[in-house]
Amino acid sequence: MKMTGKSISRLLMLTTLGSGILSGFVSNTGTVATLLPVTISSAWSIGTLPSKLLLPVAFGSNTGGLLTLTGTPPNIIVNNTMIEKNLDGFSFFEFGLIGLPLLIITLLYFKYVGYRLLPANKTRNKPVDIDSTVHKWIEAYQVDDDYYRLRIRSLSPLINTEIGQWNFEKDFQVSILRLKRRHPNRLKGTEPFIEFPDESTEMRYHDIITVKGDTEAINALMIKFRLGLLPLEPIVDELRNNLINQEVGMAEVIVTPKSTLVGRRTRIGNFFRRYGVQLMAASRNNVPFTERHISVKAGDAFLIRGSWSDIELLKEQHENLVICGSPEGMSKTVSDLTFKSYVAMGSLLLMIGLLVFEVVPGAIAALLSAGIVIVSGCVSVVKAYKGISWISVVMIAAMIPMGLALQKTGLATTMANGLVDTLGTFHPSVMLAGVFLLTTAFSQVINNSATAVLMAPIVIIAAQTLKVSPEPFMIAVAISASTAFLTPVGTTTNAMVLSAGGYQFKDYLRVGAPLLLVFLITTLFLVPLIWPF
Repeated sequence: MKMTGKSISRLLMLTTLGSGILSGFVSNTGTVATLLPVTISSAWSIGTLPSKLLLPVAFGSNTGGLLTLTGTPPNIIVNNTMIEKNLDGFSFFEFGLIGLPLLIITLLYFKYVGYRLLPANKTRNKPVDIDSTVHKWIEAYQVDDDYYRLRIRSLSPLINTEIGQWNFEKDFQVSILRLKRRHPNRLKGTEPFIEFPDESTEMRYHDIITVKGDTEAINALMIKFRLGLLPLEPIVDELRNNLINQEVGMAEVIVTPKSTLVGRRTRIGNFFRRYGVQLMAASRNNVPFTERHISVKAGDAFLIRGSWSDIELLKEQHENLVICGSPEGMSKTVSDLTFKSYVAMGSLLLMIGLLVFEVVPGAIAALLSAGIVIVSGCVSVVKAYKGISWISVVMIAAMIPMGLALQKTGLATTMANGLVDTLGTFHPSVMLAGVFLLTTAFSQVINNSATAVLMAPIVIIAAQTLKVSPEPFMIAVAISASTAFLTPVGTTTNAMVLSAGGYQFKDYLRVGAPLLLVFLITTLFLVPLIWPF
């Protein structure tokens, strides 16, 4: 958003370019899955509709897969087919010789032509705006004056003692929300922050504690325990930057009329503590109250803080409480990077390096990087398992023997001879066009990997029959297998943006047909120049 300002055209260029570049190194499906919430959020923020951006992102990811050998499965299938026929394969970035011009053409097409063809579909996927939500909480609960950051000085009696020894809430009416260590060391098990200090948490010299309490209570606490007062950020930034992050969030909950809590006089903070969350503020009839022991009434509202997972678990208490808004949606708007973020990026760069310099086979490089992100905890084993596109795995695994069957039974030779007899009498460029159109026709209705598996052996036999180089035709197969622009079922990426953008079948046809024609013309012109017949 900083780079685009209020320019919808610039945002369109950046999201499409970003999708294309990222999909050169990450799977097309992974790219669109990553950029889908980003694009939707950016569209609403700038004042346009997601349907004006999502289809370019999908098409950009399909095109960007042509930048590298591993960018999309058809590239790998085409390359392996060449090697199996004892021919030289393609280098890691060789596909980029045609992929980069096609990506540039895609950008120019959407900037000057495609944007006008994109529909303006109204959808209900406006994301949570975390900043406006925090402003609303501040106004409703008047939390401006209740939060302080205190530093434990060298003479404080709190040093090397546990929080439970001091009865802060009972004796001082002060709650400790968060603790920051002076010298964190992950290797020694010392985290930089303890998000939810409990009675067994040990306090150390120079720790910084975030506390909640009225001014008089905080003053008494500072004097008794020789604590230093640190300046707070503006309260909006304090809540947004220091008390909400990728793992910890806040939410608003309301007591239902049939709740078993209604009429119970209780220390309400204890109720939430059982679920691992902190009570931040309370309100009744839109009037904040500070009493610690209250007689709960239906409609009482509470602002809580806890891990996103614990907040989600509170939904199981639907008979007692209703969670307002979408904690899950809000958690996706938190953008701070963590140690795991850099581990994930490093593993990706490692895989690229291993592939570029051919240190190990591609499968080993990918599995090694996947192992790193699992072992380091970036992704759990369960999520990694769910993240595998089993449909694609089964489809490719099933189509490989199908391709072998075509060759063993002679059907591939028959189809290749038919292709040669029909188009081979003309210039090789005519057969190149035929290969492109036949492959792209298949890719509109079946998986692009399956299309490549079917077409690659047929095309390579046809090229050898004509005694011309198979390279330009195999490149054409890779390109046309990634041009499923006419239907929402041609690729997973097209299907992923279908409902999010509110698209219909005709939208793909109207926007994709001109781009497909441009790809055909570009392929017929550039491919023979780069890979001569």
